[in-house]
Order: sequence, then structure tokens, then C-alpha cells
Amino acid sequence: MSTTSSPTPLSPRSSLATLKGLLPFLKPYRFQFILAGLALIVAASATLAIPYAFRQMIDLGFGGHGERGIQHVNLTFLALFAVACVLGIATAARFYMVSWLGERVTTDIRKAVYAHVITQSPEFFETTQTGEVLSRLTTDTTLIQTVIGTSISMALRNVLLFLGGMAMLFITSPKLSSIIIVMLAMVVLPIVLFGRRVRKLSRDSQDRIADASAVAGEILNAMPTVQAFTHEHIEAQRFSVSVEGAFDTAMRRIRARSLLTMVAILLVFGAIVFVLWLGANSVMQGSMTGGELGQFILYASIVAGAIGALSEVMGDAQRAAGATERLIELMEVQSPIQNPAHPQRLPVKHSQEAKGASLALRDVKFYYPSRPQTAALSHLSLDIQPGNTVAIVGSSGAGKTTLFQLIMRFYDPQHGQILLNGVDIAQLDLHVLRDAIGIVPQDTIIFSANAMENIRYGKADASDAEVIAAAKMAAAHEFIERLPDGYQSFLGERGVRLSGGQRQRIAIARALLKNPPLLLLDEATSALDAESERLVQGALELAMQDRTTLIIAHRLATVQRADRIIVMEHGHIVETGTHTSLVELGGVYAKLAALQFDLHRDDD
Repeated sequence: MSTTSSPTPLSPRSSLATLKGLLPFLKPYRFQFILAGLALIVAASATLAIPYAFRQMIDLGFGGHGERGIQHVNLTFLALFAVACVLGIATAARFYMVSWLGERVTTDIRKAVYAHVITQSPEFFETTQTGEVLSRLTTDTTLIQTVIGTSISMALRNVLLFLGGMAMLFITSPKLSSIIIVMLAMVVLPIVLFGRRVRKLSRDSQDRIADASAVAGEILNAMPTVQAFTHEHIEAQRFSVSVEGAFDTAMRRIRARSLLTMVAILLVFGAIVFVLWLGANSVMQGSMTGGELGQFILYASIVAGAIGALSEVMGDAQRAAGATERLIELMEVQSPIQNPAHPQRLPVKHSQEAKGASLALRDVKFYYPSRPQTAALSHLSLDIQPGNTVAIVGSSGAGKTTLFQLIMRFYDPQHGQILLNGVDIAQLDLHVLRDAIGIVPQDTIIFSANAMENIRYGKADASDAEVIAAAKMAAAHEFIERLPDGYQSFLGERGVRLSGGQRQRIAIARALLKNPPLLLLDEATSALDAESERLVQGALELAMQDRTTLIIAHRLATVQRADRIIVMEHGHIVETGTHTSLVELGGVYAKLAALQFDLHRDDD
């Protein structure tokens, strides 16, 4: 079975090749790009018309005499005003269209990346920091937005101005234009070399920002622990070191880009000044008119400005190329847990005597990808009949929670099969499989929403009455009613406004609302006080009557009435039976029971 780890760097590619990864997001908006392109062409054409108007004004207007010269000047200025109007309208239209495209495409990229990330298996999130993913969703996509919404437009505009300006330079003076082309060719090489360095530094800068985001995200999610151990200063210092590293990397990028800009401007304008000196001599010798030289100067300025702007845009493009590369890496990560090409249907048990789902494990062997040398489960075989309640006990690390993760198909075993109602779960659609399973995990997750929506997470289309009924079954109704706004009370990020027992009862209500044929309880009552545990245990016993239930429990008092108890050690089943038979056996379970019940007597 293939495994997937955190994103790894792709092979080096040029900026343009990397930016091709954006094409799938750009294709749906061809029409908007055409409109922006038309506005761009009109604006560039208007800009290129201005020097020609100045030539006419100098040669025909200033060179003319009397009324005719005045008419030429007047007409020229009217024409210039008309060109300015066209330029203003076209530029505004271009700005609006490319800004819309930048926002739209960035939104699509964020949605696509997020939708892809949340389909990854838990293995991905074990090896990838959440802060890094968030950095790619925010910072990197913002850089891409800058390129699509501004830089691409600026690049195309200046390419058009450069090409149009060069064409008009050759029309004005082929000799001077040939000289300037040779000199500009000598300028390109150092600009390209510096550009490659800027791109590498841009990628490094984004990586350092992602590292800082990951550090911040980790600490902000663990503030009670940080403050309990008085590590505020230590963590602030750790974040400070991280952001200072990002700053140093950014400054190296900025210095390289500044040098690139300086070199480009000095070389380009140096070449143009030299050529203009030659042009001035041509006017003095009578081989050029003053209007032609003025036109040449303006077109040369346009060409020089276009090259300078393109060097600036290249810096943005280099940064966006690094951001695009990182996003493509994320999009190319494939979860090892995939839907089968042709999913099988999950049979439904119709017998009145056998309710719930049947579950079977056939010689299952599993290693975590991060611990390939140690088997978490080894040659595990188990048959659970519909409607049975089976408890799984054992010391920490015995493989109990791993078994639940395999049943949910968060991982696939390297060997063996897991069958639900007689069908290999690897042949079931993931949503069909997980819809048939309800789970109350040991670490309860409460979302930043109200109590009603947190419970409704178990069944998205449940009515308010169904939610309240599930809360009553889980002994959560009374404490929810006592909240300031009842079921509409906001529970805070990660449920910080609730006690551990209250969070557990919300999770139990969520699972009961789902009403699945198979229920997995991972220490479902571990965080409850004695009174709440009694209430929830009674509710769970009622809920277990119509479904198959697997219970993980360290407190053996909660599993004594299970139909069967399975004792695990180091990924193996070492004992199986009822509470009474296992105590009489005098093995591992009997020792655990004696220890716990002796402790209880000491407490009494």
C-alpha cells in the first residue's frame, strides 16, 4: 500500500512553467480575459499614439507659420485630449476586469485547495502542520491574487508598449533603433541571472512565513497548557526567533530584487541615453527633424519604462511562482485512503431478531506509517454479531483506538480484511461506510458554533426537535437549557465555555442523533462525574439495544454488562469472555479488575 507524507518539494521549474499550474483556474473565465485584453490593447494603442501627435505638433505646428500653424497646434491638442479620454476609459475597464479576475481566481484556488486538504487521511495531518496549510491558503493565494489581478495585466501592457514602441522606433530611425537593440540584448543576461536568485529567495521567504504560522497556530491552540507551565516568555521568544528568521529571508529577497531593479534601470537607461546622444548629433547634422527626434525620445522612454516595469513585475512573478509551486505541491498530495472505482452496496439487516450491523476482522495486521517497525495490531481476528455490545479493554498502547481507526477506515491495514455486514470496508464508498458508524472519541471536538449546531453535526438535516431528543438521551438537555441562550448559546472555540463532562455529553448526543447501526464509544464516559456517568450510562444502554456497539473503557465498571469483553495487549487479543468468566480465569483482566475494585474499596 502506498503512503503519503507531507508535501515535498517538486523538481525545479522555471517561473513560467510553474505558473502554468494556474491555467485550470483561469480557463473558466476566458470571456473576462478577452474583455480585459481588448481594454489593454486600446489603452496601449492610445499610449503609443501620443508621441506621434507630439511629432506632428513639433514639425507641422511649431514649424508652420500664421493661421495654419495655429490650426495644427489646436488640432493636435484636441487629438491629444481625445486620446487621453480613450486611455482613461480603457485603463479603468482594464483595472476593473483584471481586479475581478484576481479576486475570482483566488477564491476558486482557496476553495479547491481547502476541499482537497479536508479529504486527506489522518496520516497527512500527523506529518503536516496546520499552520503551514493555513499559510498556503492565505499568504500564498494572496501573492497569486497580486499576479493575476495586477502583475499579469501590467506585464501584458508593458509587453505591448515595448513591442509597439520598438516598432515605432524602427519606423522613426532604423539606424538608432538597431544600435539600441544590440545594447538592450547585452542588458538582458544580468537581469535573467538576478531573476533566478530572486525566485529562489522568494520560495525560501514563503517557507519561513509558513513556519512562523505553524508555530503560532500550535501555541494558540494550547494556551491553557502554555500558561499552566508559565511558558509565555519562552513561547514568545520561540515565535520571535521564527519571525526574525522570516524577516532575514525576506530582506535577502528584497535586497536581491532591489539590486535587480537598479541594474535593469541603469543598464537600460544608460543604453538609451547613449543612443539619444547619437540622435541629437543626427539632428544637428540635418539627417533627422526635431519632431522625429522628439518622437524617438518619447518612444524610447516608453520602451525603457516598459522594460523597467517588466523587471518589477518579474519580481512579483517570481514570488507568485514560489507560491504556486507550494500550492501545487499541496494539490498533488493524494490520500492513501481512496474510494473504490466500483463501490459495493452495504447490505441492510432486515431481521427483527438481529438489529445493528455485523462486524468481522480477518487476520488484520497494521503498522502506522510513522512506526513501520512496530505492529500496532498483529493477526487480529474477531467476529461481532448484530446487536451485540462488545467491550475492549487493555493498557494504553494495546491497540484499542487503532482498531477504531481501522474500522472507520482512517487507515488501511497492510494485511487482512475488515467486513461490515459481510462486505470488505475497502470496497465501500467512504461516505456510506462512515454514515453507518457513529463514534464518540476520547478527545471530544466542539466547533465554534452554538449547542444546537454542534449536536446537529451528527445529522445535518435533523430538526430542532430531533436535536433536543438526542440531547435528552445524552443527559445534555438540562445543562444546555441553563446556558445563557439555551441551545443557541455559542460554545466558544473548541468548546472552551464547557466543562470536560459537558463536552463529552455533546459528543454523545451528536452520535445518538446520527442513529447508526454501529456505535463506537472510545472512553465515552471518562470525563463525567459520578452523577452524569450514571445518567449517560443509562441513556447509552437504551441506545445500544438497537445497534452493534464497541466500547473502549479503562474503567471496568462501565463494561461489566457487555455481551463480551475482549482484552488486548500489544496489538493481540489475549482474552475474551464475560466479566464473570474473565475474573474466574485469573488472567490479565482479573488483575485489572482486582486492582481497580481494590482501589475503589480503599477510596470508600
